[in-house]
Amino acid sequence: MSISKRPLILVTNDDGITSLGIRTLVELMVSLGEVVVVAPDSPQSGMGHAITMGEPLRLYKTDIFENVDEYECSGTPVDCVKLAKHHVLKGRKIDLVVSGINHGSNSSINVLYSGTMSAAIEGAVEGIPSIGFSLCDFREDAHFDHAREAILKITSEALANGIPKGTALNVNIPAYDKKPLKGIKVCRQADARWHETFEQRQDPHGRNYFWMSGEFVNIDEEKPSTDEWALENGFISIVPCQFDLTSYKAISSVGQWDL
Repeated sequence: MSISKRPLILVTNDDGITSLGIRTLVELMVSLGEVVVVAPDSPQSGMGHAITMGEPLRLYKTDIFENVDEYECSGTPVDCVKLAKHHVLKGRKIDLVVSGINHGSNSSINVLYSGTMSAAIEGAVEGIPSIGFSLCDFREDAHFDHAREAILKITSEALANGIPKGTALNVNIPAYDKKPLKGIKVCRQADARWHETFEQRQDPHGRNYFWMSGEFVNIDEEKPSTDEWALENGFISIVPCQFDLTSYKAISSVGQWDL
């Protein structure tokens, strides 16, 4: 009887290699396959799809986890995926990229700013099935146990069935509130955005600086087809994301301009 090869799973994140979220994700992925971790050596939240240019990237072996080949990288989450594919795992087929578990929501418009999801999307760019996991709780000591079963289920289904080419799954999980999760919904991204404000302040030397804050506005508030509705109503949301940003419906109208 032949023994099937365990899938090779690359784990990364944007909160840094020592965060509780990635520790939880590694613990879960070890039960599903061979795990290699390449993650930032410090928090990289809000970096989006940034890459490091003009300065060296550092990569160091670590021993944070058990029975895992692991590295910390001085760069961004996208740098981590690139280094993993082209250096750490050069010549090997990566079966799945999983990024997270992020401390904080990456639903709706937040996906554009997210280092967690940019790592997953970079995996998709490289032709690797990829998933980004986020918990809607920004606390460093956030409670992840209620999401374990669902994360394993989603990941197992992705490994068994594959993910459409050019697609990364954006998975967001409601924060723990002592009530069981109601289930999982495949959704579209809500039409929601941040209305930012910038408060001008002065440092002790009298120099001006700005502090950004803002209000999150959900235009699709009552629409059950969206990720924001799912999360608000106790469901885990899955939004399939693509890196092709072409607005196909605009091609014909812009094409009629006098150019």
